[in-house]
Order: sequence, then C-alpha cells, then structure tokens
Amino acid sequence: MTISKGYRNVFEALEDDPAMAQNLKIRSELMITLRQYIEDEELSQKEAAEMFGVHQPRISDLIRGKIDKFTIDKLVNMLARIGKTVKMKAA
Repeated sequence: MTISKGYRNVFEALEDDPAMAQNLKIRSELMITLRQYIEDEELSQKEAAEMFGVHQPRISDLIRGKIDKFTIDKLVNMLARIGKTVKMKAA
C-alpha cells in the first residue's frame, strides 16, 4: 500500500522547504494579479513595461509565468506603480 502525502497547494509538492513553498505561492499570486491587470486593461507588453517601470522582456517573463525571474519585492513594486497595495494575512 502506498500512502501519498496531501498537499495544500502545488508549491508544497514541488518544494521540500516550507518557507520556499510559501515564497513561490506568494510570487505566483502576485504574478497572476499583474497578468490579469495587463489583460483587463488590454495593454501591450511595451505599454505594461512602461507602466510597471521594467523592460519589455520582463513583461514577457511575467506573461509566460517565469516565476524564477521575479522576487516578491519586485512584484510588490510593480503593483505599487499601478496603485495596488498588497495585504498580508497570516494563517
């Protein structure tokens, strides 16, 4: 009989270190928020780059979900440039 460990999210399955799994989850949620904003506002990558204060290839990385290219700090700063705040809730 095989017993599988239950995971609360995919990041726990990918990462043995709970702190790193949480970091990945937070980055993912921030990236999804940014990508959704770009889609909702129908921004080109160039327009989004100017708005977020980054180069266009970084927007491409964001759209393609390249989570390893972003820190939490950078994502929070990008959100701040469009007037979005990040609220934290410890569980």
